[in-house]
Amino acid sequence: MYWVYILYREKNTRLYVGCTYNLQERMQRHENGYVRATRFRIPLKLIHTERFQDKTKAFNRERFLKSLWGSREKRKIKQKYLDTLKNNNDYTGLKPHD
Repeated sequence: MYWVYILYREKNTRLYVGCTYNLQERMQRHENGYVRATRFRIPLKLIHTERFQDKTKAFNRERFLKSLWGSREKRKIKQKYLDTLKNNNDYTGLKPHD
């Protein structure tokens, strides 16, 4: 199983998009500063995940979200997360894509 995920940094409201086969291990690597791209962005909040059975589909989705065309969708995801914070709801963002 593969995961595409989005991390949010509250300090500057930036997003990070990644893809992994082990989400829990990858999150620990982010939190402990072992991921070069996010090392200086800690703390990060996991705001969205998508699950894929197929590795190629997962990496294509990650590539799309990192593209200019995917930025609109990322903004919607971020806004949904921020709206739920305002409403004091728990938002996990977990979304299966089987």
